[in-house]
Amino acid sequence: MKQDLIAELALLPVTLGHHLLLSLSALLTGIFICFPLAILISRVKALQWPALTFASIVQTIPGLALLALMVPLLGQIGFLPAFIALVLYSMLPILHNTVTGILGVDRSVLEAARGIGMTSTQQLLKVELPLAAPVIIAGIRTSAVWVVGTATLATPVGATSLGNYIFSGLQTQNPIAVLVGCVAAAALAITLDQLIRLLESSARQHSRRSGMTAGIGLLLLLLAGFAPLMLKKGTTQNGALAPIVVGAKTFTEQYVLAEFLTLALKQAGLPAVSKTSLGSTILFEALAAGEVDCYVDYSGTIWANIMKRSDIPPRAALLEQMTRWLHEKRQVRLLGPLGFENTYALAISKESSLKHRISSLAELSTHASALRIGSDYEFFSRPEWFALKKSYGLQFAEQRTFDPSLMYAAIRTGSVD
Repeated sequence: MKQDLIAELALLPVTLGHHLLLSLSALLTGIFICFPLAILISRVKALQWPALTFASIVQTIPGLALLALMVPLLGQIGFLPAFIALVLYSMLPILHNTVTGILGVDRSVLEAARGIGMTSTQQLLKVELPLAAPVIIAGIRTSAVWVVGTATLATPVGATSLGNYIFSGLQTQNPIAVLVGCVAAAALAITLDQLIRLLESSARQHSRRSGMTAGIGLLLLLLAGFAPLMLKKGTTQNGALAPIVVGAKTFTEQYVLAEFLTLALKQAGLPAVSKTSLGSTILFEALAAGEVDCYVDYSGTIWANIMKRSDIPPRAALLEQMTRWLHEKRQVRLLGPLGFENTYALAISKESSLKHRISSLAELSTHASALRIGSDYEFFSRPEWFALKKSYGLQFAEQRTFDPSLMYAAIRTGSVD
């Protein structure tokens, strides 16, 4: 266990640096967008409802869904789709609190400012914003915590983050990796929150000392986070070839296959890196766009999910048609089959099998209405499942989806049959 922890911690500085870069870039951009927008809509009342409603609607979209939507919209994976999604996710608390803070300034104070001859700009800069600062900074605190937490979901769209630990740890049943990712993300969120709290305290108490302390703390955090990235960049800029990027989906077999390919490329004298935990369709689109150079996929997945085919021809014909379609329609070259078959199968616990006397699909069909079935996110939308249901008349009492790494545990604990 100690060795596993040391191995995970060795990867932490660079991963944390990527997470910090993504989070702070999105947070600062959100501030730069929302601050002038909030000032505008505090002056133009007609803009308040549409602007705040838009920010609220964005906030209701689940973080992972918002990140996934950015990939087809932008046509790429990695930093940019994650960055834009997080900017959108950061907006509501900043925009809402800035508008609330400005509009919450006592009217008598504003009357006094106008009475001594202040222009509207002077009134904003010298009266409204200073008095609203505590409320504005409180919104930034909330946004910072949201962004740091949501950034862990950026892994499936190809952005390196602390989510790499969480997703890979979940898939490989590695609780140490999950723990390192969760603790590091929580520590980063708390640190940012407390540093911004110091700025809030400085604004409330007009304390330069608190402001200086917060500024120095943020600077040290930036240096600590970005230094490993700069060191890594310096060691790779030696005129060498760009590394070959090997992709992998979000389950154990894909991690193993990607590692095999990466090692084989390195042994052949070629630079190679792996980019893991990508969503299935996202990974294919990344390959077509040239952001990933190669990965192992499954003919059934490409046939059903990418080509949108529901017929099931013989294996040789399917492979031939798929190869031609990939080359002509997506400019993707199929290097050839690897020689193994990865077919879905229905499994039932020995206890349930004996209890209901089920040893075949035909026998299963007579008891299906009293049983619960579970599978991964993809299977229940595939043509194999529809054909299986139709052929055997399968109608289960409940149909549940799980992360692939949890399916065996679901049977063991009785969550499904």
